[in-house]
Amino acid sequence: MKITKDEVMHVANLARLDMDEASIDKFADQIGTILEYVDVLNRVDTQGVTPTSHAISLTNVFREDQEKKTLERDKALANAPQKEDGNFVVPKVIT
Repeated sequence: MKITKDEVMHVANLARLDMDEASIDKFADQIGTILEYVDVLNRVDTQGVTPTSHAISLTNVFREDQEKKTLERDKALANAPQKEDGNFVVPKVIT
């Protein structure tokens, strides 16, 4: 499927992209190549193939949550670069 320069310019305009003539030609060729490949994939016979969400089977590798004793506040703050009133002091991130 061929994509025209006008279509590329239209999409670039919608995306508010400023493109020069060389970029428009380049993108038209690249998008055309991608669409041709998608057309090839659409012609592949997939009858009897079970739909999947991943190419390989995945299993959950997380362990079950286990309740444990919490770390004492003094030990948690032992290596803190700065602490105040039993809390960590961190840099302000919102101005």
